[in-house]
Amino acid sequence: MTDYSNSPELKGSVLGQSTEYVDTYTPSLLFPIARKLNRDDLNIDESALPFKGQDLWTGYELSWLNAKGKPVVAVATFEFPCQSSHIIESKSFKLYLNSFNQSRFDSIDDVQAILTADLSTAVAKPVNVTLYSPSDYNCLPCTPLPGECIDDLDIEIDNYHLHANSLQAVATNTVTETLHSHLLKSNCLITSQPDWASIIIRYTGEQVCKESLLRYLISFRTHNEFHEQCVERIYCDLITQLKISKLEVYARYTRRGGLDINPYRSTDHDTIPFNVKINRQ
Repeated sequence: MTDYSNSPELKGSVLGQSTEYVDTYTPSLLFPIARKLNRDDLNIDESALPFKGQDLWTGYELSWLNAKGKPVVAVATFEFPCQSSHIIESKSFKLYLNSFNQSRFDSIDDVQAILTADLSTAVAKPVNVTLYSPSDYNCLPCTPLPGECIDDLDIEIDNYHLHANSLQAVATNTVTETLHSHLLKSNCLITSQPDWASIIIRYTGEQVCKESLLRYLISFRTHNEFHEQCVERIYCDLITQLKISKLEVYARYTRRGGLDINPYRSTDHDTIPFNVKINRQ
């Protein structure tokens, strides 16, 4: 597996670096990273992606000043299409959002428009931005995950290194089922800091051995990749190892630096059909 941690494309990233926190609006802080870095390793042709989907980010630490200098706070959601050529490196995203702190804007609509324009330019595709008031308690309610949780399966684990060949089917008859797990953990590609997630897998195809699926998900525990890359790898491994005709993979990662990242990949859907949020977020 290719090690991209020292890639020239990542040179200049602020991940793992001591940085100054700028508190006046500075869009140049955004650091785009080409999705191609990881997709080449998965033999994904970007001109003919094997999936649809999007990355849903939530920003919990957004603030700016109104025209009179009074602080305003909001929660934001950012929807990035998976067809975009780039993702945003997460620390640069945090620094960019912090740069709004001491800048004045006439209205929440102005802030939303600026965020939309800057992010769309950075990833070279339209990004959808929605801002919520902190008193809007219905915008992000915690919900149970759909389907069967496989975490209580009584299995023994002795290998914490990624191994896609552990995925097995138990029957050749076609089934449709939804499974989820809270035991997904990976590590940041650059800093090796832990990234924690719950994951939903909905598929139609030969029935997966649930024990093998849980072992496979746990094998990400020492694996270094960005959130979006992990989900695309899981999607591709399931398609490659099993006879699946329809597939959805959706990971809800816990927040770091006031941001959570929730990638979704599907054979059929461009947008996330799951309206869920885990209590760890």
